[in-house]
Amino acid sequence: MTMTDPIADMLTRLRNASAAKHETVDMPYSKFKAHIAEILKREGYIADFAAKEARVGQTLEITLKYGKHGEQSIQGIKRVSKPGLRRYAKSDALPMPLGGLGIAIISTSSGLMTQKECLDKGIGGEIVAYVW
Repeated sequence: MTMTDPIADMLTRLRNASAAKHETVDMPYSKFKAHIAEILKREGYIADFAAKEARVGQTLEITLKYGKHGEQSIQGIKRVSKPGLRRYAKSDALPMPLGGLGIAIISTSSGLMTQKECLDKGIGGEIVAYVW
């Protein structure tokens, strides 16, 4: 069976694993998913990620991060631009999830960035997801 939205699958796996208090979560590897994981690590939502060899291709293993008393680092994660309805934002109308407390992951011509990096560079793009 073909997957129509692998990014939504990745975000759902992260959401479910975090809610179930799993230590790690595995998913099929792609460069786009690795860049999303890199942003999540840089912003402090996950502990680490690594690409590992599998029987067929590679898998992306993400190590989740929790607080001192088991609080989830990822409180919410939402796919915004979907294959059936793409969402774009100009540089002067970038979204600020939770009034700037969360991040918006944006796919630009210069690669994946957060909304803060897009504001600094003055570029817009496709809104991939919100994370808070």
